[in-house]
Amino acid sequence: MLWSFFRDVFFMVYYIEFEKGDERKNMKRILFVSLIALGVCFIAVSAFAEKKPAQSGEALFGANCKVCHPDGGNIINAAKTLHKKDRDAHNIKKAEDIIKTMRNPGPGMTKFDEKTIPNADAKAIAEYILKTF
Repeated sequence: MLWSFFRDVFFMVYYIEFEKGDERKNMKRILFVSLIALGVCFIAVSAFAEKKPAQSGEALFGANCKVCHPDGGNIINAAKTLHKKDRDAHNIKKAEDIIKTMRNPGPGMTKFDEKTIPNADAKAIAEYILKTF
């Protein structure tokens, strides 16, 4: 649809301009008008493009954490599960504590920096952990 609009504008300008003569001058006009039309199209597409829907904490947990923490457990270190009793034993009581551990984990856990898991997603994961386990 975008390209058909661009094509229609190009040919409309092309035929109108060439009927007047002076091909070199007309080609510059066509190029200029075409570039303007293309710019407008790209702006329109970016304005109406769908934003990636935010994922739930559960979905993010499933995509990033579940492999090592199935059902809130821990396949690497059984003493450090995501269950409340183990979190309390390691002084992890708030979402911020979980995020801190995600950003700077101990041995055996993958580090999840802000590029890998943005802060909003990390908070959603942490809240899911607190609510679920």
